[in-house]
Amino acid sequence: MKKLLVAVLAVAAVPAFAADYKCNNGRVEKSGSTQYAYKESSSEIVIEKGGSTKGKAVKRGSKWHVEIGGSTQATFENGKIEKGGSSWATVSDAQRKYDCNADVAATLWVLDQKGAI
Repeated sequence: MKKLLVAVLAVAAVPAFAADYKCNNGRVEKSGSTQYAYKESSSEIVIEKGGSTKGKAVKRGSKWHVEIGGSTQATFENGKIEKGGSSWATVSDAQRKYDCNADVAATLWVLDQKGAI
């Protein structure tokens, strides 16, 4: 019984997830190495690599529109990511991979799913 309790406590101490990427002062890092840069304002989030824009999210009304080359790929608001008007994922899903604020994580996640980053 004692061994079972120790095993249960050991599993409980493990974090629920460890994101692959972490945001840090305008940078998206993996294992401490910068992979992307992001610029964020109240109406736009721009994701760059090597000085080149890979995609962005633009706020229109209450929704964010994730764009690649000016074409909307997905939208997100209220914790939900939609593609073509249908539910695609949640912002929580995005934050499992990208340890960033919700808006930046959702933007990165969509760009990743679309192969832009």
